Amino acid sequence: MIGLKGTLNVIDNSGAIVAECIRVMSGARFARAGDEIVCVVKRARPINPNLTGQAAAQKVKKGDVKHALVVRTKKEMARPDGRYIRFDDNACILLNNKKEPLGTRVLGVVAAELRQKNWMKAVSLAPRIV
Repeated sequence: MIGLKGTLNVIDNSGAIVAECIRVMSGARFARAGDEIVCVVKRARPINPNLTGQAAAQKVKKGDVKHALVVRTKKEMARPDGRYIRFDDNACILLNNKKEPLGTRVLGVVAAELRQKNWMKAVSLAPRIV
């Protein structure tokens, strides 16, 4: 359950580290795994002026407002088979204007609910689906 002012870890390689939710796009009060939110980047990796090319091209910086996809939540979720699953943290991946992942890698596990909500690109980038 990610609501207004909720903080999330960003688990892609877009350059952001921590993001804060400022809007839930589904119209509900809270976002769950597989929901889209609007967030502001609260902490980002520093840009090294000595590097050039791809290494220096961080896609986001602190203060940027981006859409994001919630991939893990601390609040438990019920599965259709009766099991409950919860994660140790709240996490998201940033999206571009075409609703595709901004980063090229996902650096952690994601919930299986993403597959049910047709976020196939995010599922394919993840190293493990739980």
